[in-house]
Amino acid sequence: MLRIENLHATVADNPILNGVSLHVPAGEVHAIMGPNGSGKSTLAYVLAGRPGYEVSEGGATFDGANLLALEPHERAAAGLFLGFQYPVEIPGVSMLQFLRESLNAQRRARGEAELSGAEFIRLARAQASELGMDVEMLKRPVNVGFSGGEKKRAEMVQMGIMAPRLAILDETDSGLDIDALKSVGAGINRIMRAPDKSVLLITHYQRLLDYVQPDRVHVLSRGRIVRSGGAELAHELEREGYAEAAV
Repeated sequence: MLRIENLHATVADNPILNGVSLHVPAGEVHAIMGPNGSGKSTLAYVLAGRPGYEVSEGGATFDGANLLALEPHERAAAGLFLGFQYPVEIPGVSMLQFLRESLNAQRRARGEAELSGAEFIRLARAQASELGMDVEMLKRPVNVGFSGGEKKRAEMVQMGIMAPRLAILDETDSGLDIDALKSVGAGINRIMRAPDKSVLLITHYQRLLDYVQPDRVHVLSRGRIVRSGGAELAHELEREGYAEAAV
């Protein structure tokens, strides 16, 4: 589903990614772990098309199509979802309205019929209920006044509504207590565990992987994948740190 080949990228003319190669087949969850500054978030932003992140060499395909040739909204319509480490607040914009406009924009781009207001509310209620979130919170401005855990739950609700085929989750576990961690892990499994979907899960720690069992774990260091293995690799990293893995 996602194939990255020798990807090099710069930010403000500073090289960050130095030849990342990675294949995430359909139906699999792959975790990327690594120290601060290793390029994990840069990889996520490059794949999502964030401005200011320049690809200097290599490429990435999504279902065989050139991902990097698409505009960010085209990548989203194709089924790519980016979960942020720090979800942003958007004062004055209702979360429900934001999500409905986003979903219908993607449906239009795919040639699908838009959801009516009533259809969307039913979908939003169902997704919020699955995450243990009061749908009344979705009437508030986007993430405004939300705790860290509430922001991540809201992001999982958004992912459930958008129903992406590829989710790139950038440190979704950041700032979560144990209950929120369980809830978010369950949300990822419920929404994305399917033969035609894949997840690239970026994290510092093994704890989220107790709830979202990865098929493969990769260590990113100095802008390159330096080691890959099964789920047991995450436990090794937790015990021994990244220095040994990068040797």
